[in-house]
Amino acid sequence: MAKHSAPWLSVFRKEFNSFFASPAAWLFLGAFLAVNLFIFFWAEAFFARNLADVTPLFEWMPILLIFLVAALTMRSWSEERRAGTLESLLTSPVSPLQLVLGKFAASLALVALALLLTFPLPLTVARLGSLDWGPVFGGYLASLFLAAAYIAIGLYMSARTDNPIVALILTAAGGGVFYLLGSNLLTALFGQQAGGLLALLGSGSRFDSITRGVLDIRDLYYYLSITGVFLALNLLTLERLRWAGNPASPRHKTWYWAVGLAVANLLLANVWLQSVGWARLDLTQGHIYSLSSATKQYMAGLQEPLLIRGYFSDKTHPLLEPLVPQIKDLLKEYQVAGGGKVRVEFVDPHTDQALESEAAEKYGIRPVPFRMASRYQSGVVNSYFNILVSYGDQFQTLGYEDLIEVKANGERDLDVLLKNPEYAITRAIRKTANAYQAGGNTFTSLDKPVTFHAYVSSADKLPKALADLRKELEATLNEMQQAANGKLKVSFEDPDANGGALAKKLQNDYGYGPQIASLFDPKPFWFYMQLEGNGSTVQVPLPEQLDNNSLKQAINAGLQRMAPGFLKTVAIVTPAAPAGGNPYMPPQGSKRYEELRKALEDNVRLEDTDLKTGMVPADADLLLLLAPENLDQKQLFAVDQFLMKGGSVVVATSPFDVAIGQSLEAHKNTSGLEDWLKANGLTLADSMVLDPQNAQLPVPVPRQVGPITVDEIRMMPYPHFPDIRKEGLNADSPVTAALDQLTLNWASPINVDKTKNQGRKVTELLHSSPQSWTSNELNILPDYRQYPDTGFRPEDARAPELLGVTVEGRFDSWFKGKQSPLLEKMVDKTADKTDSQDKPQDAAKDAPSDPANPDAGKDAKLADKTVVSSIIDRSPDSARITLVSSNAFASDDVLQLASQGMGAQYTRPLDFLQNVLDWSLEDQGLLSIRGRASFARTLAPMGHSAQLFWEYLNYALALLGLGAVWLWRRMARKRTQAYYQTVLAEV
Repeated sequence: MAKHSAPWLSVFRKEFNSFFASPAAWLFLGAFLAVNLFIFFWAEAFFARNLADVTPLFEWMPILLIFLVAALTMRSWSEERRAGTLESLLTSPVSPLQLVLGKFAASLALVALALLLTFPLPLTVARLGSLDWGPVFGGYLASLFLAAAYIAIGLYMSARTDNPIVALILTAAGGGVFYLLGSNLLTALFGQQAGGLLALLGSGSRFDSITRGVLDIRDLYYYLSITGVFLALNLLTLERLRWAGNPASPRHKTWYWAVGLAVANLLLANVWLQSVGWARLDLTQGHIYSLSSATKQYMAGLQEPLLIRGYFSDKTHPLLEPLVPQIKDLLKEYQVAGGGKVRVEFVDPHTDQALESEAAEKYGIRPVPFRMASRYQSGVVNSYFNILVSYGDQFQTLGYEDLIEVKANGERDLDVLLKNPEYAITRAIRKTANAYQAGGNTFTSLDKPVTFHAYVSSADKLPKALADLRKELEATLNEMQQAANGKLKVSFEDPDANGGALAKKLQNDYGYGPQIASLFDPKPFWFYMQLEGNGSTVQVPLPEQLDNNSLKQAINAGLQRMAPGFLKTVAIVTPAAPAGGNPYMPPQGSKRYEELRKALEDNVRLEDTDLKTGMVPADADLLLLLAPENLDQKQLFAVDQFLMKGGSVVVATSPFDVAIGQSLEAHKNTSGLEDWLKANGLTLADSMVLDPQNAQLPVPVPRQVGPITVDEIRMMPYPHFPDIRKEGLNADSPVTAALDQLTLNWASPINVDKTKNQGRKVTELLHSSPQSWTSNELNILPDYRQYPDTGFRPEDARAPELLGVTVEGRFDSWFKGKQSPLLEKMVDKTADKTDSQDKPQDAAKDAPSDPANPDAGKDAKLADKTVVSSIIDRSPDSARITLVSSNAFASDDVLQLASQGMGAQYTRPLDFLQNVLDWSLEDQGLLSIRGRASFARTLAPMGHSAQLFWEYLNYALALLGLGAVWLWRRMARKRTQAYYQTVLAEV
């Protein structure tokens, strides 16, 4: 059998079989599995981490392999030397090179077998969560390359001595030196530059780079160079043993020179490869460590030079220091993607007083104090960890809170990783470019010419205020045409001309109808404005103030909506704070959305409104209603007509609301949108969804201690927080495709009327799990004594419930055929104040002389004010409603509760809403890179019994794997024995 095989292969078989001929292989495999399982489930507390990754498996691998490989290789040559068999090997027909390669391959094969036996761990994680297989593959590959380097060191040390114990110590010491060179323990003692150089020399730091899921040729070659160097030294050692006792000869010097040159070349190639940063392969799902196509598109669209400057102190916190090289590598990719338009700089303000003054005074960048401890004392170091993005006269700064993510696994156990640096940097570039662009000529950003259509009646049919406004409109458009460079066309048309043919067309196409100024002046007229171009239509609403400045602002807002790159405006409606409260302390149970505001303001312009004027702000591109309460007819009219103009309305509401304070109290909630939503084919059920697949919360659980009952805070399942993942997230929608997971809170089922939504596009975004049930109980406090599994009485009827949906298409107005609430309100006030007076003008004259009724003049003037109102009966096909059935969704208190349960900041609801806004505003550039935070992939909710099941299953699979190896070796031994028996029989 071995007769026709390569010599090194025969040595490999002999060495590999010898491992199993003694307890060495079994001790190695058993110790490897036992230590890894202990680290994975106990030391790193896999289930407590609640992350769907295999980081605990590889985190300790560089240290573990040092000792295990040292024990594996210590007898390779030293035992041969001590037994006196080495001389026979060196004088055999097999060359020393074949001997070295055979022993090396045998040891590496045994390590590969040990790694294979750990594969049930990533399979378990993939079953329990959304596992990214890129880092898994990178981790196993890095482990093999690292083991190869350690094996080469071990073989060399074993060849240098005839004592296996000495060989073990020397191998452990050599491997330990390479590991310590790049460890945080050593690099933290030096500055950033010296620490970075040490990290390049360390085996552990290179290992961490590959286990992220990025295969960099520089990291892989580093291990190959170590392997090659020590295999060459091993070969030289064997040759020297062959020369022992012989006189020196030129051949000996040739060997020294050849090995010396080989070692020098292997080492120097590492230096040359440092400039080859492009030779890398990002294996992660979504290529999270490589610039996305969206970022490259933004970089290609830059018109002016862009400066990206990293402010990093040479001395920083040990947990932040390993992240600096990763950020620098990423910024260099921005420079490459931007070509000559992007300049990247790295500075340490502590070394240049002028730079430090500029950073503080011009950009507001200041060092952050970090508490640190050195060998002899503890103190505070003021460190910079910032990025500046400057474009034209605009700039954005990013601090460490924007760039890193922290997960607390215990009081002192913290995981610190980069959050999503590409998203943060690209978002800053986009914002600065948009801000710079907004300050210039809007028409330069238009890809194609646009047409301004003014559907306006003749001046004799218009009220005086609108007749004057028409003149202002004509003058304003003439000015804009001069600045537009041929990109603005203007068309004035009278809908009543030619027998009203245009009026009928506008009614059919856009739902426009005649307008009136007030019920006291019912003469109809037309005054509609809209922009058309590049396949889209944007209505320009009449401003509330009928003056020239307001008109210009409305037209410019419409142009910016059609021009790519400008910041969009989102009108946001949130619950009003109760009157009489402390302005510095939010009242108990009130909803605050500061975290959401902070996230949204990075990409859009927020404009708060209460809709009480009956109108959405004229420059709004989208209307966002969060937990609306008791909207009146004027507010509902504003929502309805914004939708009729083709706008996008995003609503987060539910028939239930929950006050979060010392306890949780649920009560019924009336939004004022119930009938309007139902008319548009969407109904919220009068119940809440409970799901056994849910997020855990810190809940006080009573425990009896003798005669005393005490409340203990425990992480317990809470069914009112459905954990939505996989099949519950629409994989075909860009809103939810990249989310992986989302937790909703006190949500209600949504029913979609298929009849009313015929002809519209219905996209179901969110579903609870198939095992969820519903309840209309207001008691939302769990009772784990009576219901230990979930805390609530489960119902028999189980089914997935729709919790988020988008409907797009043509809608009919809720106010179709009704009187405008804007005019009705004005008439009511006037009727109450003027009594039997014939004309409002008389009331305006008489009011000042009536001291008993000082408001009469004010209200009478209201009747005289020109308030243009009409009802758009039907929306265009671009109108869109997005409904999320949760009042507490994305509020600060709920985010804080969820974050406490995870041990890290929970931002999935913010990511979801940002995706909805970007999708609705047709600005999907950041959708593909948002939500890729380091701690985003979490395990599916499970109870303690399920956790024990998966843990013990892995123990059993490890034993089963060892049993399979034993059967394999037993069968191989039998085949070998049968072969030799056949050979002996032939003899």
